Amino acid sequence: MALNQLAARMSRVRPSPTAEISDKVRALLAQGKKVINLGEGELNFDTPAHIKRAGIAAIERGDTKYTAVAGTTELLQAIVDKFAHDNGIAYSTNEVIAGSGAKQLIFNALLATIGPEDEVLICAPYWVSYPDMVALADGRTRVLQCDATDGWKLKPETLRAAIGPNTRWLILNSPNNPSGAVYSRDELKALTDVLLEHEHVLVMADDIYEHVRYEGPFFTPAQVEPRLQPRTLTVNGVSKAYSMTGWRIGFAAGPAWLIAAMQTLQSQSTSNPSSISQAAAVAALRGGIGFMDEWLRILEVGRKLVLQSVGRCPGLHCTPSDGAFYAFVNCEGVIGATTPDGKTIGSDFEFATYLLEAAHVGVVHGAAFGIDNHIRIAYAVDHTTLREACARIERACAALVLQTEISTR
Repeated sequence: MALNQLAARMSRVRPSPTAEISDKVRALLAQGKKVINLGEGELNFDTPAHIKRAGIAAIERGDTKYTAVAGTTELLQAIVDKFAHDNGIAYSTNEVIAGSGAKQLIFNALLATIGPEDEVLICAPYWVSYPDMVALADGRTRVLQCDATDGWKLKPETLRAAIGPNTRWLILNSPNNPSGAVYSRDELKALTDVLLEHEHVLVMADDIYEHVRYEGPFFTPAQVEPRLQPRTLTVNGVSKAYSMTGWRIGFAAGPAWLIAAMQTLQSQSTSNPSSISQAAAVAALRGGIGFMDEWLRILEVGRKLVLQSVGRCPGLHCTPSDGAFYAFVNCEGVIGATTPDGKTIGSDFEFATYLLEAAHVGVVHGAAFGIDNHIRIAYAVDHTTLREACARIERACAALVLQTEISTR
């Protein structure tokens, strides 16, 4: 056996495309290029002051030791209270867990429950990491294609047709990354009605963008259909709503048997999440989200800037989303276009590469999310930077010779 031979599972997984874009941006920045990264999924706002103070206080009082694997008693109770207050769902502390980000908890849940014959239903467009997590857990992904004309939302008839004897999980993400789609109560009820017919299917609700919404209330499956609560894992965290991506605290609520299994995996891998971050997360969950109104106002301005800019770019178009902080832009019109140096853009990946190299703007190609001929633009950056990025994209698009222009010559 060769010294550098990797495990077979490594052939089934790829690096995170969003992290890859960020690495390319950093490399260009190191070369002295003035690159603007619109590829990362995080808010540019500072963590609210009362949350930072709680983290500092934890350090100063010596809360720097191991905690219980699933999280401190105080944090677990704050999570229970959050679900009761925000979502109307009752849990006990043995039905919730905190981890080093929502990502870790999703991975642990899949690792604990799926094997080679098990299938996980994922709706496209999807968060880039879902399929690779399933692959690492030896499961199989079945992608359910959603359509822009349906608001990128799963239809009940599509779900019903997809469920089979080996279906283990359905993953739902609302508000969705990358589309920003938010399911209404009625839309979720139509899906939960189907799921009630199939008692062997577990439901994972990825609610990490819960509070980043521009219109209407928020609903989650276990809230809409309480009969599904015993087989639903609801995943959330403080990363998005509280601008705490670097603090690495996610949490999940579900049946005690599943939470216990996730805790066992966590005990043998990362152990407890940061004690300091846990204290800050308690302050976040206890302190309310009164600041979010101002943040959403700022994000809405950014959303408008991007949509207006996209409208000025030949070959691009996009409809506004109801949540998250992304524009999922259709770029089908530039596929086949010729760049100023004579290259042909053959895919959304090549278009994203062109924007990075020619305009020095980082975006993520749609194929990474399971939908070709799209790019994702994250607009949670300061408006001066965003305007400059949009202007660069406009200039880069204006420099392309589209197929329609070639055919009319």
